[in-house]
Amino acid sequence: MLQRVNNLLEFWRFLLQRFIADQGTSNAAALTYTTLFAVVPMMTVTFSMLSAIPAFQDTGEQIQSFIFRNFVPSAGETLQQYLRDFTTQARQLTWIGVAVLAATAFWMLVTIEKTFNTIWRVRQPRRGVSSFLLYWAILSLGPLLLGGGFAISTYFTSLSLISGPDALLGAQALLKFMPLLFSVAAFTLLYATVPNAQVPVRHALLGGLFAAVLFEVAKMLFGLYVRLFPGYQLIYGAFATVPLFLLWIYLSWLIVLFGAELVCNLGFSQQWRKRAIPRLLMALGVLRVFYERQQSGLKVRLLDVQRQGWSLAEHEWEEILVFLEQQKLIAPTGSGSWVLSRDLGHYSLQQLLSHSPWPLPRAENLPEQLDEAWYPALRNGLMKLQEEQTALFGEDLATWLQVEADTAT
Repeated sequence: MLQRVNNLLEFWRFLLQRFIADQGTSNAAALTYTTLFAVVPMMTVTFSMLSAIPAFQDTGEQIQSFIFRNFVPSAGETLQQYLRDFTTQARQLTWIGVAVLAATAFWMLVTIEKTFNTIWRVRQPRRGVSSFLLYWAILSLGPLLLGGGFAISTYFTSLSLISGPDALLGAQALLKFMPLLFSVAAFTLLYATVPNAQVPVRHALLGGLFAAVLFEVAKMLFGLYVRLFPGYQLIYGAFATVPLFLLWIYLSWLIVLFGAELVCNLGFSQQWRKRAIPRLLMALGVLRVFYERQQSGLKVRLLDVQRQGWSLAEHEWEEILVFLEQQKLIAPTGSGSWVLSRDLGHYSLQQLLSHSPWPLPRAENLPEQLDEAWYPALRNGLMKLQEEQTALFGEDLATWLQVEADTAT
């Protein structure tokens, strides 16, 4: 039990380090700035798509009220009225104005995808037709699916078995969880579709559930802060809604990006985390796979490396690829495949070690066994190197400094 708790704490500490390394706070601030400009275009596109279908004529206003009532704490009615007025004015724009609004909405989606690709260490983002189709599907089908789901939930809510005097036991409690279910569905869809990588649905669902629960907790704490510390109203007055709205958007993006880090790293194998394989050994294992497949004229993908027993996570694979490509040892061939591009007979292990961005592993950090033919000799060599270093530099620092002082005099 203690080992499991330690592993769990280590995993969350690792997630926090990844979040900081990926500049999660800065990216959340950038997305907040983008959202501020894109929120009205997104609402305009949503309302326009819904109003094009007679059955969804009044659904847009209902969705907006539902979102501000359940997802935007205390920002409330004032902000909702502002955005409603902005959206009404935006509908009166010319075709050029509509095109600018659509471009702004696309810009927001592009920024979100770039941020997610950074988290997933994606080297080749979507381009051309595939990127356009994804964004168009989000802007066109997204509002229709949202409107359909909202209409269905409204219909079920109106049934007497759920909201009437003869309502089933627990039906009212289920209705209270509707915002949470909507959040889980939205976050799951976001994590599963936006990154240009294969995201397991199970991981996206777990990340969506985590982000939704964290979102509800943040909403409760944010509302509590607004009620207990109303000093901001004395400072900003009638303008107080705007900084509150910006702060809430920033907190929301922090939650979304941290949930993305969780989804990305759920594929990090528990077995490999426990064994703590140094990155240098992973690089040598990957090179062995490249060398063997080169003999048969085959390309290398992450799946090929995993089938050879190296269950690398996506970010580990990307780090190793960057290093090997910098050393001109491999070259991309497209479609996520790579080939060995250098004769390893003219590239020494010393060259690899001297250019490695990772420190040489210490003997106590090396696994006892590894299913690689080269590993015993490498392990012995590293242990001898550590012994030699200890013999040469094992004396205390005071002795070394005294020797230097005596030599100087």
